[in-house]
Amino acid sequence: MPKIALVDDDRNILTSVSLTLEAEGYQVATYTDGASGLDGLTNDRPDLAILDIKMPRMDGMELLRRLRQKSDVPVIFLTSKDEEIDELFGLKMGADDFITKPFSQRLLVERVKAILRRSAPRDPSGATGPAGEPAPGKALIERGSLVMDEERHTCTWKGQRVTLTVTEFLILQALALRPGVVKSRNALMDAAYDDQVYVDDRTIDSHIKRLRKKFKATDDDFEMIETLYGVGYRFKEQ
Repeated sequence: MPKIALVDDDRNILTSVSLTLEAEGYQVATYTDGASGLDGLTNDRPDLAILDIKMPRMDGMELLRRLRQKSDVPVIFLTSKDEEIDELFGLKMGADDFITKPFSQRLLVERVKAILRRSAPRDPSGATGPAGEPAPGKALIERGSLVMDEERHTCTWKGQRVTLTVTEFLILQALALRPGVVKSRNALMDAAYDDQVYVDDRTIDSHIKRLRKKFKATDDDFEMIETLYGVGYRFKEQ
């Protein structure tokens, strides 16, 4: 049974969302502020976390920042319509998705299902993927100093672990599967997001910036993700 952590200071939201998710078969842990949420998410890692942005004792942004120092658990942010800057900042920090308040419970459930599907290990039995590419989960993806293992959701660069969110991992995987081939933003959206989830160009750009930042923290000379302005991105051939 997948476990979901819900962190929000609005008790009405905690109650209504918990009941909806539990009715879908999820186990739900609730927290009323960022500080207690951080303790809960650290000590009892969920499969997915849903965080409000504006909370007492520790807001959602600070909670995400501290969480990303310890965990790559998928995160959905709940945000108000006037928090566009927070949304962009949250994406750069490693959030996987945003839902704007007020939201429908059905939309939230579909987003939760989409992220859990993306984060679940894939069936390794197939021999090849689209266009003859290696089937995800069949074998390691090795591109020079990059090694990705989808079944274990691990990524290393020059032997050092690079912790990626689900979305970051899927975007990098789409690029690394075919080095030198340009992937448009739409193609990367298709690789990283469920069909029912709409994202725009800035979302992909934010994830690419964060990917680069993470790899540069390991290797300051990392330049493997190239931008072709007006076209998209590609993983550099070696």
